[in-house]
Amino acid sequence: NKSYKSTVRTQTKKTLENCAKYKKNPSEDNKNLLNASLNKAFSLIDKAVKKNVLHKNNGANKKSKINNFVKNTLITK
Repeated sequence: NKSYKSTVRTQTKKTLENCAKYKKNPSEDNKNLLNASLNKAFSLIDKAVKKNVLHKNNGANKKSKINNFVKNTLITK
């Protein structure tokens, strides 16, 4: 359980770092990197919920928070 929670936190941080990188330099490569890390974060959160490491509402809240941050980053270039 601890490793699942740790990987979810790590991937979340990487996704937010990629958001900052895209904000500084809005290129197509950074956008693809951001989308790839977002998909990986969502996948890890879903797996953690499936294995009952995270509650389903907690997983949904984490995904929503990450998605809103990414969406605002992509809109406000």
